[in-house]
Amino acid sequence: SMQCFPGLVLALSSLLGALALLQLSLHLRVPSRYGKHEERLCRPRGRLPARCAWFLQELPSFLVPALLLALRSPPRLEPLGCRLLCCLFCWHYFYRTFIYPFFTRGRPFPLQLLFFGMLFCIYNGFLQGYYLIYCAEYPNDWCTDIRFTSGLLLFLLGMGINIHSDLLLRQLRKPGEVTYKIPQGGLFTYVSGANYFGEIVEWFGFAIATWSLPAFAFAFFTLCCIGPRAYHHHRYYLKTFTDYPKSRKALIPFIF
Repeated sequence: SMQCFPGLVLALSSLLGALALLQLSLHLRVPSRYGKHEERLCRPRGRLPARCAWFLQELPSFLVPALLLALRSPPRLEPLGCRLLCCLFCWHYFYRTFIYPFFTRGRPFPLQLLFFGMLFCIYNGFLQGYYLIYCAEYPNDWCTDIRFTSGLLLFLLGMGINIHSDLLLRQLRKPGEVTYKIPQGGLFTYVSGANYFGEIVEWFGFAIATWSLPAFAFAFFTLCCIGPRAYHHHRYYLKTFTDYPKSRKALIPFIF
């Protein structure tokens, strides 16, 4: 049976933080080449339909923690706070794996990016699941701790913003359309990357509720990975649409 190795948790969390800084340095000036930022003249040959690609990419983040839980004998997810935290992580990825892909209307996805996305989801799914299932120690009243309750509220708020923003983006296109339009409604009134803002809030909420190094490393990675993408989306909209609202920020309402 597997056991907890704190040194492994520290090493994997530190590596995740380093990967976050690498992502930031790579994509702060040049966006990741997929979707609206894909260069028309040098499209990669290997591509999968968006629905299939998103399903395959996100699946490990749901399956790996589930497998870790199945391997644990006897099952250890006590107290209730620990059980709820593991459920929050799996709930997000259940949505991203089994619901979101079947509604997306994105362009075909490069296989190279899919491969790296799957590797990351295996890595992070293992780190978060391993910590919560084998290492985490919480008091019995963790559910009433201000860190848990405030983090949970932030997580739910972020997930709500993320799902609602995805819905608004889908409604911009009719089936079969691939053209880009100006997002309207919801938090898009204030920011160009409302869906990204929601996901960042979600994972920082999870980090506060979990109060753990692995969760904070993941929240930091999320910020460094999709924060620059929101910035490049914002620049794309300003460059492409002359009537794009000048009052909108890239990622954070009223600030950035």
